[in-house]
Amino acid sequence: MIAIAVFVYGLIGWNFKLAMSDQHDQVTAGKFVGLENFTALWDDERWGLAVRHAVLFTVVFVLGALVLGWFLALLMDKGIRGEGGFRAVYLFPMAVSFIATGIVWRWLMSPAPPERGVGLNQLFDSVGLGFLANEWWQNRSYGMAAMALPAIWQMSGYVMALYLAGFRGVPDELREAARVDGCTEWKVYRYVVFPHLRPVTLAALIILGHISLKIFDLVVAIATKQIIADVPAVYMWVMTFDAHDPAKGATIAAYMLLAVAVLVIPYLVWTVRSERRA
Repeated sequence: MIAIAVFVYGLIGWNFKLAMSDQHDQVTAGKFVGLENFTALWDDERWGLAVRHAVLFTVVFVLGALVLGWFLALLMDKGIRGEGGFRAVYLFPMAVSFIATGIVWRWLMSPAPPERGVGLNQLFDSVGLGFLANEWWQNRSYGMAAMALPAIWQMSGYVMALYLAGFRGVPDELREAARVDGCTEWKVYRYVVFPHLRPVTLAALIILGHISLKIFDLVVAIATKQIIADVPAVYMWVMTFDAHDPAKGATIAAYMLLAVAVLVIPYLVWTVRSERRA
């Protein structure tokens, strides 16, 4: 408890103290300026771009991982042949670090044209689907949506495991009772099984949401620190260690913490209240 108090909450407090100072270099001692850095940050065009990228990445990543994980869990629940092998294959990407995933997908999503490219662009061209070749993460409009693809690949297996546990947690008696009452298989899932998955969906949403809001290593491994793929965590690193602006870096970190808190705190409150009602 003492270690948590010092190294978690103590450092969070120190970060907010630094964010509310004018220490914009590593030499002079900063003075208290209140929320000045928090408001001034929104006048920074690069910060606005990083936030837009983070929102697009979060939407595509969360929805993609939820839908794909749910679909894979549904296949597992239907009892496909070789379920154990498929489950291991789907879960295996989760054991890979985001750095390793980023390095592999940087090659797969090479933005070079098919005739001198590698990865997916070359694959599409070789099978007659050259029209699908694109700039991937370097596209200004949907680049961060493409950046979410490796994250979906890595985390959908974990979401599948959560949903599969939810599917298997529905008593067989409820399913059989619904079938006896004349429900089709689709209605059994719609009115009996799927309602039981709401807590699983909420938990997966919180986990994926906080991962996406603080994504760093995957983006750096694929795009290094290029502005075209900027997200708040990368911008925080640049301001703190490259531009040597501790106050601005701490301000960005504070915004990231607040964004995660918006997701996590309501979930914790809901969980505590649910346990008390139970």
